Amino acid sequence: MNIRFKLNGKQVSLESEPQKKALEILKELGINSVRKGCDEEGKCGNCTILLGGKTVNSCMLLAAQMDGREILTVEGLSKGRRLHPIQKAFIDAGVVQCGYCTPAQILAVKALLDRTKSPTRDEITDALSGVLCRCTGYKQLFNVFDILSKGKRPQDFTPEYKKSYRVVGKITPKIDAEQLVRAEDSFVEDLITRDTLHVYLLTSPHPHAEIVSIDTAEAQEVPGVEYILTHKNSPKTFYTPAGQTYPEPSPYDRQVIGRKMRFIGDRVAAVAATSRETARTAAGKIKVKYRLLKPVLTVEEARRRGAPIIHDRDTSLDPLDIGGDPKRNLVCFTRGGLGDVEKGLRAARVVVDRTYTTPHIQHTPLEPHTCLSYMKNGRLIIHTSIQTPFHAQRIIANILDIPENKVRVIKEKVGGGFGAKQDVGVEDIAAAITYQTGKRVYIRLTRREEFTLTRTRRPMTIRVKAGADKTGKLTALSIRIVADAGAYGPHCLTVPMNGCSKTLPLFTCKNMAYEVRSYYTNNIIPGAYQGYGVPQGNYAIHMTLAELADRLHMDFTELISKNIVRKGFRLEILKQLGEGKEGLAQKISSCGLAECIRAGRARVRRWEKTRPSADRDVVTGTGTAVMMQGSGLPGIDGANAEIRMLGDGTFMLCIGGADLGTGEDTVAAKIAAEELCVDVDRIAVTAADTDTTPFDKGSYASSGTFFTGSAAYRAALNMRRQIIQASAGILGEKPSSLRMKYPGVVTGRYRKLTYKEIARITQSGTGTGQLITPGAFTTDTSPIPYAAHFARVSLNKLTGMVKVDKYYAVHDCGIPINPDLAKGQVYGAIMKTIGHTFYEQLVFDGEGRCLNPDFSGYPIPGIADLPEEFDVDLVEVADPITPYVGKSISEIACNGASAAIGIALHNAAGIWMRSWPFTPERILKELKKVGREDARAQAVGTG
Repeated sequence: MNIRFKLNGKQVSLESEPQKKALEILKELGINSVRKGCDEEGKCGNCTILLGGKTVNSCMLLAAQMDGREILTVEGLSKGRRLHPIQKAFIDAGVVQCGYCTPAQILAVKALLDRTKSPTRDEITDALSGVLCRCTGYKQLFNVFDILSKGKRPQDFTPEYKKSYRVVGKITPKIDAEQLVRAEDSFVEDLITRDTLHVYLLTSPHPHAEIVSIDTAEAQEVPGVEYILTHKNSPKTFYTPAGQTYPEPSPYDRQVIGRKMRFIGDRVAAVAATSRETARTAAGKIKVKYRLLKPVLTVEEARRRGAPIIHDRDTSLDPLDIGGDPKRNLVCFTRGGLGDVEKGLRAARVVVDRTYTTPHIQHTPLEPHTCLSYMKNGRLIIHTSIQTPFHAQRIIANILDIPENKVRVIKEKVGGGFGAKQDVGVEDIAAAITYQTGKRVYIRLTRREEFTLTRTRRPMTIRVKAGADKTGKLTALSIRIVADAGAYGPHCLTVPMNGCSKTLPLFTCKNMAYEVRSYYTNNIIPGAYQGYGVPQGNYAIHMTLAELADRLHMDFTELISKNIVRKGFRLEILKQLGEGKEGLAQKISSCGLAECIRAGRARVRRWEKTRPSADRDVVTGTGTAVMMQGSGLPGIDGANAEIRMLGDGTFMLCIGGADLGTGEDTVAAKIAAEELCVDVDRIAVTAADTDTTPFDKGSYASSGTFFTGSAAYRAALNMRRQIIQASAGILGEKPSSLRMKYPGVVTGRYRKLTYKEIARITQSGTGTGQLITPGAFTTDTSPIPYAAHFARVSLNKLTGMVKVDKYYAVHDCGIPINPDLAKGQVYGAIMKTIGHTFYEQLVFDGEGRCLNPDFSGYPIPGIADLPEEFDVDLVEVADPITPYVGKSISEIACNGASAAIGIALHNAAGIWMRSWPFTPERILKELKKVGREDARAQAVGTG
């Protein structure tokens, strides 16, 4: 049928099938802003358009329903280079992070403001409830309305820091924010051309099986099919997809496609065709015969004597010995500690020994895994949304057995990562097909595939033993983690180790021990997820210590305060807690934890003055959690940067770091601008391209701000020296007599030079040449971030329903380089963890098949789930390591909510929650248990 509609003010006429979705039509018309974040469920709202002024999910709108209507997308808002006021307000509010869902949020705001100029909080919540966002935590969206309707400024919401600095610590726009609010070409999906082949993955329907035969003849005959990759023509290299610095502490147990299937979803074949639908049709015609093997679906089964062996492989391929024994399904094993835990337990007045469990949890980045690959001049070019482009280059070159200089990896904008995209997840498939065919190949997972084929937060069983004397001083603390590694072993050691190495060093206890074991099963593959094992470990340790305090009749915050570390304390336990090798002991260079606790306790005292609920079935309680993380991996990782002075005295900063929407590019630009005495707009950034930027380990392990920022600082420091040296030659003065001043001037005794003059002279035929400086950063020490979180909850004892009424987070992140973006990272991390705490959990049947692989079955927090009072404060703490020490902030913010909420529930109703998620059913079960215990105690007392 012919449909006519007005799109962004222009009339459009085209032929379309009546049932074709508006989302698909708009994509074909070059509209980037409609993003497909779900499988046309209408759940994520990222494909939002304005249809006749009302928000509509374009994935639910049929072509026939577009006829005669007026459609507005973000592309129609700005006029020329002038942004629409709402777009500008989003930038000013610091609410633009990855930007994938930002266009939909902007349209939702516009639709509401077109109806009412001064909306209420409830109206704002309702208007934005249809758009899911995993990055921002929603809180700062309310600031957009205050900017637009009340004339507020960014500084009205977030204080600025470091008075002696001009740029660092001040609120400045995220350097790529305009690109994202305009929906300019940003993501891999924006680069697809008509000649691109689309890939569909045929996956195993069995958890454990071997392929006996595979016949692709009929599939190959489907018109449009170009190539089918199976175990027969796939590279035979064993590797780990884990995006970590070599040598990776993960087993080399993966092939691009192997003969043995180890989980439901393992790769059987990859079909490349002219459309995804064609590829999918062809995949349905592939004939596969399997020899079924007995599956191993729990760690308990994997540990049993005589259990089926999931990986019968050569461990000599592994670059590090991580204590694994595949013949026992043991992927890794390590243990260690300080002092004598058993002696410490004997000396304790009270000992608590408890076990906790956590499930598979999905990252759900709104942009699924995506990759585009093609050949150019004999080289393999890959555009991807990966967090670790340089590791991907190395891994793919190894798989294909070609030199690294034949592989170029370009990280495009990442629509949410959170660790899900730390690994080579789809890049290996695309690379193998492109390298074998020379064809341009695109792979983009569906939401269902994102749930079932990629990574999850690692399920763990955690046993914690703690002892304390009568004063509450810890005498012993031990943690034992048994983790489900799933079908393959990426991050099998480092994630559970992090659950120890970022929890035990919080405390000054002299007797500590840890033990980590991971086992292969025929389950989905866990990997890295924001917090990287610490959310699970910190939850278990906090719940145990809270029970310890309860039995000592002591306030939990008082017990914590007696035992936490402070500045100058030497963390000897870190020497034990390495990643596949000995770690590095570290003296704490700065610590604002006590200050964070003080601020939180003051807030809690305010909360305690509020009236309790009038409903007698509703009880309230408050909980506290403290936490630490790292700022990268000292002694393991490194980063590099390069600065070039351009012809007009501005600068190009090249960094290898992979910004995931967290503002890493902006951090680096601000540090360089501060050091070079210019405004941020005088620094342009090129990032994360293995051809044009220097090596960087990528974005993981909370390393971006400290490692990449420090590399930018080193490069800027070297540029300062070169500018001074060049100016000395031009002015005929000694370098020591020259000074660099804002805005980009070098002053001598008698005259001054602008950077523009310096650039033109040095780049002329008689000059010294263009000023170009490198900056390399490695370290044996890194600043440790600390935080304290506080939660107040209401529990309905009849229904088991819990509401987080108030939440307050206080963070020591050193010098907050991007204060508003830093707060946004904390809000987003807390909301993720609130979801993990209450309802996020992948559910599997008895064969290991996921039963809830979509947003209908796996809900994530929306704006309506925000606590009524939700605040984040940043504590400025100086640190001697570098002048611009920005400690990490994103991962640490995931580590507190479950613990704080769990303790709050105990304080409200006497229950101890020892498994995620805290569902109403589990809460009611614990309430019944407490009721029975109270009844027995009363009966004993009466007797």
